Amino acid sequence: MPVVGAWTWLPEYEIGVTTEVDVAQAFRPIVILQRTFWTLYGLLIVTSIAIFVFTLVVARLRRKAQTAAIEAKQLGQYTLEQKLGAGAMGVVYKGYHAMLRRKSAIKMLDVETVNDASIARFEREVQITCQLNHPNTIAIYDYGRTPEDVFYYAMEYLDGIDLQELVEKYGPLPEHRVIHILLQVCGSLHEAHALGLVHRDIKPANIMLNRRGGESDVVKVLDFGLVRAVDQDKQSGMTAAGTLTGTPLYMSPEAIQTPASVDTRSDLYAVGAAGYFLLTGEPVFSAESLVELCRQHVDESPLPPSERLGNPVSDQLEHAILGCLEKSRAKRPQTAREVAQLLLLSPTAHNWSLEDSDSWWSRHERGLPPSEVGSITRDETANYEQTMITDLDESDTSDGPASRPK
Repeated sequence: MPVVGAWTWLPEYEIGVTTEVDVAQAFRPIVILQRTFWTLYGLLIVTSIAIFVFTLVVARLRRKAQTAAIEAKQLGQYTLEQKLGAGAMGVVYKGYHAMLRRKSAIKMLDVETVNDASIARFEREVQITCQLNHPNTIAIYDYGRTPEDVFYYAMEYLDGIDLQELVEKYGPLPEHRVIHILLQVCGSLHEAHALGLVHRDIKPANIMLNRRGGESDVVKVLDFGLVRAVDQDKQSGMTAAGTLTGTPLYMSPEAIQTPASVDTRSDLYAVGAAGYFLLTGEPVFSAESLVELCRQHVDESPLPPSERLGNPVSDQLEHAILGCLEKSRAKRPQTAREVAQLLLLSPTAHNWSLEDSDSWWSRHERGLPPSEVGSITRDETANYEQTMITDLDESDTSDGPASRPK
């Protein structure tokens, strides 16, 4: 039979020692070790599969529980009434607090797409917006998650109309009303900029016009989901450096060329572009392709609003808007307050009165058709979501603030 042999010579004794062991007996420990290894390896695979299946089952049960909680129209202390809109990250419902009976807009993460990154961005949006308490910035009431792990936050419910829809339905605005609106936008941005925050997505669709506190034409700036700190060390990393973030129609040249370098003056460019749209009914630039549109923002000078409109516009207002649209940040107004001061130089700056606002809303509010609930507009290239919510069909004079959230 085959054997394994070994020998050695012991010179001091002038003798050799030899031994032989059966091959099967000699290699038995290795065979045992191999069998043990493969057994453990097999158990590891089976355990991994079991854990994977268990994770899928738990995730599915969790989603079912989350969906059931939403279908039950109850989210913590909030009772949900109707779905207002949906976007890439979440859905928005109209609801009210069970005890306060205050109308709110409830934004929650989509249970089908929730992950660690979306939760982090969701929390960041809440934390940033909660720092802002300017009357022209949408207010956050509450934030939390249910026992089913549905993340949500509640904000004031607005039953007004966004500026994009306003211009599309009623055409360009008179310059004194444009100034009245832009001054409020500048007020909201001044607070955010003072905290070192850049909005990065100022556009007509993110500016809501409402009746609030007995006054008409009250502006609310929405959607601080893309906001970032000017100080790079304060960034949470939710948006990768170099990512094109915003809406190209209102994007500054530096936001197109070097997105990581945007600062507060990029928001002021967007304010000028939004004012241009309100005044003329058309964006500053338009093109059939995104590349051409971006090139125009970087290279071409905008046509003065008076020429685009075909009607005279006060020199001071035109100077303020074109100043915001300067290609070089150094040539633009440096702060939102400086933009406001330029707007106030216009001879028509104080011509839009409270009576004018009340008169306009009285004529148009009940005549406005209700917007399609949950209508969504997505830019095919920008990394953003836009939830358009309008509830003009229902007049609310209750004690609770109203809200159209982003």
